[in-house]
Amino acid sequence: MYPRTRGRRLRESDAIRSLVRETRLSPSELVYPIFVIEGEGEKREISSMPGNYHFSADMLADEISELRDLGINAVLIFGVPGIKDSIGSEAYRDAGVVQRAVRNIKAQHPDMLVITDVCMCQYTDHGHCGLLSENGRVDNDRTLEYLSRIALSHARAGADMVAPSDMMDGRVGHIRDQLDDNEYKHVGIMSYAVKYASAFYGPFRDAAGSAPSFGDRKTYQMDPANTDEALREARADIDEGADIIIVKPALAYLDVVRRVKDSTGAVVAAYNVSGEYAMLKGAVESGILGEDAIMESLISIKRAGADIIITYFAKEIARKLRGK
Repeated sequence: MYPRTRGRRLRESDAIRSLVRETRLSPSELVYPIFVIEGEGEKREISSMPGNYHFSADMLADEISELRDLGINAVLIFGVPGIKDSIGSEAYRDAGVVQRAVRNIKAQHPDMLVITDVCMCQYTDHGHCGLLSENGRVDNDRTLEYLSRIALSHARAGADMVAPSDMMDGRVGHIRDQLDDNEYKHVGIMSYAVKYASAFYGPFRDAAGSAPSFGDRKTYQMDPANTDEALREARADIDEGADIIIVKPALAYLDVVRRVKDSTGAVVAAYNVSGEYAMLKGAVESGILGEDAIMESLISIKRAGADIIITYFAKEIARKLRGK
């Protein structure tokens, strides 16, 4: 007599399959990235990321309402400025594009969790994530002051959480001190602690206009071959005051998501980045893969240990989860 595989008969019922499912995904665990541009009355599809749009700040109300109806309670705001300079001054201007977007969202949807990306690459005329020294290298220590200015301006506009994505050493502690000293102790920090120098960022750089004008970012982003480094980076940011740790990208780094979660016990957000989105979206739209591949990919991220998933698929997944 042969042993029977446990649970095989249970899987014949949809209701029972749902009851015994080990990994679950909810719209409330998703964060939807939004690109905000200058101007008024603007909503334009991003050619490299079909289904995603550039919005002017005044056009966000309907988008946020749709997200709330789908059960998505958090957005990550990226700004695309009209003016760039060597110090990214538009990034910390009180009337900047992100600051206006945050105020508009909070005025109409005060319960929406608004997270803002804190970086300089789309604001600088050279496209790097910090200030440049005379030899053309990114000056880590000088950059910290400007990142803190950006974070503080976002907090003043009403952001609930800031997300430094620059990968400068020490920036989480510098930002935490700046926020605390200005009575914004309640504003959280979601740190891009584990951000790889990945080939999967192309569509985002097109959407944000953030490609470097020379060189690359390998001197301050992580080597894709390294995982022990990820644990060091995550622990350092936690020690400096990060509330949530981001691993970016997600699908090519599921092992890193698991290691960071198991090693630190922190709240981990995995960023399902633009290249992963475009690759899978294109495969589905061309008929190479079925739509279920999208849900399967996000389940794999959750199964790897992510508590939060930042994804351009958020609306599609939420509709599917809600049967819409």
